[in-house]
Amino acid sequence: QVQLVESGGGLVQPGGSLRLSCRASGRTFSSYAMGWFRQAPGKEREFVATISWNGGSTYYADSVKGRLTISRDNAKKTVYLQMNSLKPEDTAVYYCAALVGSMSNHEREHDYRYWGQGTQVTVSS
Repeated sequence: QVQLVESGGGLVQPGGSLRLSCRASGRTFSSYAMGWFRQAPGKEREFVATISWNGGSTYYADSVKGRLTISRDNAKKTVYLQMNSLKPEDTAVYYCAALVGSMSNHEREHDYRYWGQGTQVTVSS
């Protein structure tokens, strides 16, 4: 069992940066690949990024490549999402979750479990 709590969201101007954190409790955090998803108003939740259990592999949605970076610190039981060059279309609630399915399905929401409550990111001038 893993409990996840996101933090670090807020209001930022276009072109700005934020770093989201997802802190886990429970003993098995380091055994899971972890992902970030987001949900904008009126839209379905979508995949953002995934990182393997040891940080050796990362995957990104095309819309965020080169601007967002996922990382993790297993000693701190935390996964991060560094967000640079933010755009208004990045506005959404951002969620972290643990991948319980195959790594090949890392973009599939239904292969994740133990979702956090989300943190709001608003990009606006």
